[in-house]
Amino acid sequence: MALLLALLPLASQAHAALYSTVIETPYGGVQGYPAFTSEPSGNLTHWQDIAVWKGIPYGATTAGEHRFKPPRPAQPWTGTVLDAADWGNVCPSAVSTNPNNYTIAEDCLNLNIWSAANSTDAKLPVVMWSYPAQSTAADALFDGGGMADKGVVFVSYNYRTGSFGWLAHPELRADYPDGKNASGNWAMFDQFAALRWIHENIAAFGGDPDRITVMGQSMGSAASQHILNSPLTRGLIVGAIIESGVRDVQDPICDEVAEAYLTLADAEAQGERYMEYLNVSSVAELRALPMDDLITVSAGLTATAEWQFTATLDYYAMPATYYDTLRDGLAADVPVLTGNTKDENGAVFGLNITAAEYLADMNATFSGSWLDRFLDYYPVSRYEADTRASFNAQWTDRSIVGTWLWAQLWATARSSPVYTYFWDHAPPGQDQGAYHESEINYVMNNLYDTDLPWTHADYAIAAQMNAYWVNFIKTGDPNGDGLVEWAATNASETVQQVGNGWGGIPLPSSLDLFTAWFSGLPYF
Repeated sequence: MALLLALLPLASQAHAALYSTVIETPYGGVQGYPAFTSEPSGNLTHWQDIAVWKGIPYGATTAGEHRFKPPRPAQPWTGTVLDAADWGNVCPSAVSTNPNNYTIAEDCLNLNIWSAANSTDAKLPVVMWSYPAQSTAADALFDGGGMADKGVVFVSYNYRTGSFGWLAHPELRADYPDGKNASGNWAMFDQFAALRWIHENIAAFGGDPDRITVMGQSMGSAASQHILNSPLTRGLIVGAIIESGVRDVQDPICDEVAEAYLTLADAEAQGERYMEYLNVSSVAELRALPMDDLITVSAGLTATAEWQFTATLDYYAMPATYYDTLRDGLAADVPVLTGNTKDENGAVFGLNITAAEYLADMNATFSGSWLDRFLDYYPVSRYEADTRASFNAQWTDRSIVGTWLWAQLWATARSSPVYTYFWDHAPPGQDQGAYHESEINYVMNNLYDTDLPWTHADYAIAAQMNAYWVNFIKTGDPNGDGLVEWAATNASETVQQVGNGWGGIPLPSSLDLFTAWFSGLPYF
């Protein structure tokens, strides 16, 4: 009897969780499953309630004649129940290896949902996660259970990348939506389609369609910016989280990171060279090629600087350049949370560099009198014999300043706040420092799903990081009880340190120098 009484609370919670019933959608019924069969390590308190649904189609196949076209709606499975126990197919990209043995196919427009709602009318806030380059929604790094535990419905999705997602060509203009005279951006249309599916269907999973925040890192942060900026998604989101994704719009590195794009002429010229390289003379022939041929060829091409499968400035899905979008207030006026990590965007933890190599790099970056002015701030002697510290400081300060300047430009035509952060904690068991992507486990509160030697300190940092992000998703403001105050960046000259410390830190003393240097460069 004592054992039975002890099990009653778990049985009661399990009965109320959404995995105990079939979820009805306009496409057909969907059966989910418990996200956890035993208590995970970490900060989860409602793990018994969390349901997960994997591989739900939000679009039809993009194979064959549907390759290099906007996504079509998913085909209904009316009269049957979709068993959402397994990951859906992973989209092909410019990656020729598959270490995780995912099923790669062009029928890949599917999404995954984590929810701890106990009823379909819970109206919990929703976050839509876009993954970074060379990844997939099935990656354990993006497990949504930690977010769901804190009352957020978490949705990840697969979308086309590489040539499959971005190829432009004059012949493809015939397939562009609304008769627009452009091509490319198929990945962007996937992103928009996934958002519309979430808006139309997430209520059945306990989510609030009127409280959707988009979130992504690196290339995934570009997806968040596409959604934030595009007129085609207007009114569908209440906030955007852009991790490792914004810079000053005059920083030359924009062309190498999440804000990269090509003009329509350049994108289509690349598409013509792509077809020549594959020895095909028409889009029909290109669509008839085996998927693996495109993966192999694209993987080789994107390893060279002359090939860049990325967004096309079509003045439709992407309404303007990043500068014009900010200057003219074309983006949705919603709160934004954005920032960078310490050891990314040029900064390299543990870098072994000589004084001569450092000076050569500075010469390649800064010309004329700018070189001397930057060497005054970042000389070899600034850190005594530690040249790498001076090298890294220059790149780290450039990231902090660039993100802050982006927020100031945002404020010229938008009233919603921008919150910026600087992540400086190095996860244990690795030698890359606070590397690109290193904040994700902590933000997601999912240390349980990554095999690193986590410490009590890591779990504490994850709890605080996750609290900031969850508060932002729920209210548009990261602040909350028990957290160090985070001031909006477009109203202050600070950036929020997160990781090894908490709270506003002053901008680098080289702020005016970077601002002056950027001001003489072309807008991106």
